[in-house]
Amino acid sequence: MKTTIPAAASLVICLMASSAFAGPIERACNKSSRDAANRQVCSCIQSVADQILNGTDQRRAAKLLNNPEKAYEVWQSQSRADDAFWERYQVFGAQVETSCAAG
Repeated sequence: MKTTIPAAASLVICLMASSAFAGPIERACNKSSRDAANRQVCSCIQSVADQILNGTDQRRAAKLLNNPEKAYEVWQSQSRADDAFWERYQVFGAQVETSCAAG
């Protein structure tokens, strides 16, 4: 005997799977209180991150999304590693503006 999954249950499974596969930036974006943050925009931002940033950079960038003070610390840092990350982060930000602009 075959059992079928009710439509509501399959929707819940799909939503759970999509959030389980969301990257660190998408998860941070979805949790943010910004007006422009919605699933489509956050997914786009994660897609750009997947193209430009490695996993370590993505986790670090996700921490900066909702912490302007931390972003400022990285920007002001004199460390070569922070400078290199900040350059990659700027490229990421510019590509997000181009690829994920609403409208």
